Amino acid sequence: MTTFICRDCATLADGAPESPPDRCPACRGQRIFRHAELRSLAIAHIDCDAFYASVEKRDNPEIAGRPVIVGGGRRGVVSACCYIARINGVRSAMPMFQALKLCPKAVVIRPDMDKYQRVGGQIRALMQDLTPLVEPLSIDEAFLDLTGTESLHRGAPAQTLVRLVKRIEDEIGVTASIGLSYNKFLAKVASDLDKPRGFAAIGRADAADFLKDKPVGLIWGVGKSLRGRLEQEGVKTVGDLLRFDERDLTVRYGAMGGRLYHFSRGQDDRKVTPGSEAKSVSAETTFDDDIGDLEDLKAVLWRLAEKVSARLKRKGLTGGTVVLKLKTNRFRQLTRSKRLERPTQLADTIYRASLPLLEKEADGRMFRLIGVGVQTIQPLGVDVPSTGDLLAGQAGGAERIAKVEEAMDKVRGKFGDAAIKKGRSLGPGGR
Repeated sequence: MTTFICRDCATLADGAPESPPDRCPACRGQRIFRHAELRSLAIAHIDCDAFYASVEKRDNPEIAGRPVIVGGGRRGVVSACCYIARINGVRSAMPMFQALKLCPKAVVIRPDMDKYQRVGGQIRALMQDLTPLVEPLSIDEAFLDLTGTESLHRGAPAQTLVRLVKRIEDEIGVTASIGLSYNKFLAKVASDLDKPRGFAAIGRADAADFLKDKPVGLIWGVGKSLRGRLEQEGVKTVGDLLRFDERDLTVRYGAMGGRLYHFSRGQDDRKVTPGSEAKSVSAETTFDDDIGDLEDLKAVLWRLAEKVSARLKRKGLTGGTVVLKLKTNRFRQLTRSKRLERPTQLADTIYRASLPLLEKEADGRMFRLIGVGVQTIQPLGVDVPSTGDLLAGQAGGAERIAKVEEAMDKVRGKFGDAAIKKGRSLGPGGR
């Protein structure tokens, strides 16, 4: 006996595995998925399909059938791309010039992170309508624990998930894929098996067979370096790890050894933890032409500091460490940081803290990228006032600066981001 679910109407039914239905008995749909454990699996990973590109296609139907690349200018990199572009070989983090050689007819769109954050928030709200146990991994993906929700939602978790992705598609206008299992590791693996608009499940009975022949890089946390080391030692598949006991793997690979042991056996006892906050908030830009002039760099730094500040304010967060990122024209990346005396969400503080870091590095070298961000993120609270920052001892103090920023934010909220600017956002000659 196995269980069937219709991915169009969420009808769940049991039947003989040797004679699966061609159509749903309720809606006559043909998107049928079957798995013996569909009624009991309750840990899910929901991942939107080509999210940035999908949002752009939603907002501009004229490009719906065309390859779309979301990324920087001619010298930037691909932030995301649609599946049509992927068929042509385009991948995230690929240099734009290379992507356009592979897909010269692609529509290139600059990323709009504020818009993606807003849409991601709408999707997150739909998830939280179903369960408080939602653990975000990024703007467009999250774990959900639907254990014990059958009575509340009048159906198995699999049915609730089908209804969820239909709501995302109908109400938000983007598609998503479902990975369903009995733990987080396997749920995330499953969500990549059938994209786009996919549904896949890995149960207790089939986990071992599923994993044994997969490359060891499938295990969460095994990057290129560790994979190379494992392969040098004869561990090429997940099944190869079964030869080792936990102690041996821990001796060889430290804390990662324990993960290798348990994940290779389909074991993962991590809970779905709601409310996981971002570890950093940042903004960066890649220049069309290299910039070495300090005044020009300062103008860009201020604009990025404003973007970071706006995101912090919108989310009700503060940051305790400011981080400056630079990439030279020789592709050398520099990262510099400064710990603040008190956490902040003010653009002025972020700018003033990162400016000395920039001045130290802007020694005549040419740069192709600059970015600024904050780390040590925490919610804004009574013990972390938004006016508490590096400026407290300066003339006028942080309270005055905070009021100025608040007034500017109100103007922008009413008339748009370009309605008001500070002089420091302009380079020499008003650039």
